[in-house]
Amino acid sequence: MEAVAYIDINAPLVERCRLNDRQAQAELYRRYSKAMFNAALRITGDYAEAEDVLQESFLSAFRELSGYKGDSSFGAWLKRIVVNKSINCLRQRRLQLVPLEDFHHDAAPAEASLPHPGDDADEQQYRADVLRRCIQELPDGYRVVLSLYLLEGYDHLEIAGILGITESTSKSQYSRARTRLRELAMQRGLS
Repeated sequence: MEAVAYIDINAPLVERCRLNDRQAQAELYRRYSKAMFNAALRITGDYAEAEDVLQESFLSAFRELSGYKGDSSFGAWLKRIVVNKSINCLRQRRLQLVPLEDFHHDAAPAEASLPHPGDDADEQQYRADVLRRCIQELPDGYRVVLSLYLLEGYDHLEIAGILGITESTSKSQYSRARTRLRELAMQRGLS
């Protein structure tokens, strides 16, 4: 079997950015800003902070392009910067993971259902919006671990390294986040 080399479609733009080409920077920003903003918003839970994180992340990326070696896609490299800056933003807000004593669990609620392919498009959009709002209502620690694991694709060992916690703490925060998310969704009629 022949080995296939990884080629980043953004490599020519990245090279132009290394030469301080403003048009190339604007194009990379256009390609990635929405996705990176959404990642920052999921982690910080605050629109204004996510905007700040986005701007700081792109500035850092353009300043530190010498650190990008091309062994992963530019988007993956940029996402790592966004995640780290989002986490730092939370740390500045004194991110506190919810202690075990503060966790109250009465009964295991049924799974919150997600939109189904057969549902009306408006209903699906409504349900997605409600679920997004529920995620934003989670305590910072829950929301961050849930977002990193479920939405950003990190595993618990990676999350532990990013947040400076143990892997088991990441797993328990994720479990509690899912439970609390189900409770919030049920309160809003998503069952």
